[in-house]
Amino acid sequence: MYGDLINALPTVLTVANFAAIVIGVIAGIVVGALPGLSATMAISVLVPFTFGLDPLVALGLMAGIYNGAMYGGAIPAILLRIPGTPAAVATCFDGYPMAQQGKGGYALQVAVVSSSIGGIASALALMLLAPPLSRVTLLFGPSEIFWIAVFGLSSVVFLLGKHVVKGLISAASGVLVSSVGADPILGVDRFTFGQLELLDGINIVILLVGLYALPPVIDLLEKPLKTDALGTGKLHTQSLLTSLPSMFRFWRTWLRSSLFGIWIGILPGAGGSMAAFLSYNEARRASKTPETWGQGEPEGIAASETANNADTAAALIPALTLGIPGTAVAAVMMGGLLIHGLQPGPMLFRENPDVVFGFMWQFLFGAILLIFLGGSLATNNFARVLRLPRPLLGAMIIVLMLVGVYSIHGRMFDVYLMLGFGAIGYLMDKLDFPLPPVVLGLILGGFAEENLRLALRIGQGDWSILWHNVTSQLLIVLTIGVVFGPGILRRIRGKRGKDGGDADGNPTP
Repeated sequence: MYGDLINALPTVLTVANFAAIVIGVIAGIVVGALPGLSATMAISVLVPFTFGLDPLVALGLMAGIYNGAMYGGAIPAILLRIPGTPAAVATCFDGYPMAQQGKGGYALQVAVVSSSIGGIASALALMLLAPPLSRVTLLFGPSEIFWIAVFGLSSVVFLLGKHVVKGLISAASGVLVSSVGADPILGVDRFTFGQLELLDGINIVILLVGLYALPPVIDLLEKPLKTDALGTGKLHTQSLLTSLPSMFRFWRTWLRSSLFGIWIGILPGAGGSMAAFLSYNEARRASKTPETWGQGEPEGIAASETANNADTAAALIPALTLGIPGTAVAAVMMGGLLIHGLQPGPMLFRENPDVVFGFMWQFLFGAILLIFLGGSLATNNFARVLRLPRPLLGAMIIVLMLVGVYSIHGRMFDVYLMLGFGAIGYLMDKLDFPLPPVVLGLILGGFAEENLRLALRIGQGDWSILWHNVTSQLLIVLTIGVVFGPGILRRIRGKRGKDGGDADGNPTP
């Protein structure tokens, strides 16, 4: 089962692949350190430039950026109390007080070591869990794959939180976009409006860059970053080898937080933010001195950073094996696989084992390199990246976006389309519409349609083929549970809240 995993190792150790991981980690740290930017945006901008690269080299860049950005978000969180990424919010609680106490350098070192440990645990989980799960998915036929796609759409929409209706609208929009172009069975034009450029459908890279990269850049230009008198050049950073022994007391927190992050990463729609908060609260509950938390406790940084990095590769377990990404970054990475002719899902492990298992090794090496690259870059000199002029940074990113999208087909139509999606993404962001369902609707919508029609052709039009075996029936039950489960739970909790009261009938506080 794991023979292909071992065979892929020599390929990853080539100069080009290893250099891609190193460059990706460094770029990810820089991107994560800049408030308003994220791994999702960085990978979205990068994807168009990977067309001419070997698929494994391109995936190595993505893996490195993902690992680096998750740690990079801790830098402004600790120094400025501004989370560089959403998952770094919990890091502010103790990181910023430590920086105010003159321990900013040590706080950054705790963050980078914890991030590396979480990333290594996540990569190992991906290596251990994905291969056996892929063996099971290889038994799936068109009807089962159709229900997997429906389950993936339902999971992300209804597990996103309070905006279920908005999530449903976003997913439906993505499915609508997936139907643009020539019909895959009959070849009939759909929603092209006479534009020849739309006959092949809407390229997923154009959608990703528009939705995920442009809105953060606009926010970057709208909101000036005001650094306080913290003094980012005076972090009092010691050698990592000197400070590392004092961190070994966090080993229980590292282990517990890694398990939290892996578990939450596998769940669709959860993400690193939830992992970081749950891990932080659990570590504080287990602490012998919970009163010190929030006042500069380094164990709090260890808990949050380990968990949000343990989420990274774990989120790719359902994405690679079932085609169901657990996070927005995983959805963007699925787009990166698609543009290189790699279809995430049950057949990926059979048709491209060298690429998918090499990708797993790249995640592991990226996490290991993080402790060396991040440990040396998280110094007085690296903190100066926060002083980059934001208008200059925004202009550079916009130029990269325009050049990257134009290079796909060499036509301005793609640029205009990307700007249109960027305007839509900006409005959706302001109106609090979730963006991941749009990407999933585009990826899984076409996937579901193709397998549905293929299943019906195999069954000669008999719809019962969609629920003819136990696997399909189980997936249907899970989908129904995901759709109606949250509403039932809310009703139960609401009923319990109404029933609860004191002896005089007044509600309990």
